[in-house]
Amino acid sequence: MTRGNRRRIGVIGLGNMGGALAQSLLRAGHPTWGFDIDGTRFERFEAEGGHRTSSPADVAASCDTLITSLPSIRALEEVVAGDGGLLTVGRPGLVVIETSTLPIDAKEAARENLRSISAVVLDCPVSGTAAQARVGDLVVFASGDRTAVDRVAWVFETVGRSWHFVGDFGVGSKMKYVANLLAFIHVTAAAEA
Repeated sequence: MTRGNRRRIGVIGLGNMGGALAQSLLRAGHPTWGFDIDGTRFERFEAEGGHRTSSPADVAASCDTLITSLPSIRALEEVVAGDGGLLTVGRPGLVVIETSTLPIDAKEAARENLRSISAVVLDCPVSGTAAQARVGDLVVFASGDRTAVDRVAWVFETVGRSWHFVGDFGVGSKMKYVANLLAFIHVTAAAEA
């Protein structure tokens, strides 16, 4: 799946953050497959050099590594178990980098479902804005299976200025919640001042 430093990757969810992550990967020269339910996002992705697919399963059929960046629990459930979802593809060794800011139990359910097809799900939320993601200036909180984290570290190094392995699955989300809380506290303090 690699050619020199070029490695195939998929991105499911091409919204503000997912689209920006895809831009960073494409700019770094990685062949990138994508899926989104919004046609306008698809057009932008294709114009930037991305490969359009017709379902999450099609993304997984083309790549050993994929990122999910989704807006809701329902979207994650559809990507995993819906029509054309990841469960319909037999891809042992698939690593899913789940970057969404969602409840840990929803991510845990996705992880358990995908374990049935021998896929590994990592909980890896990012700290930063979409503008920062476009230029590879995020911080990634990677959690889950350490061997899989190390295998996909090239993704974190492409999309972020730094990344940290923070522990067992779910600890990444906890770190993201803390980072968000601190950001809100600073904004509130600035407003008070």
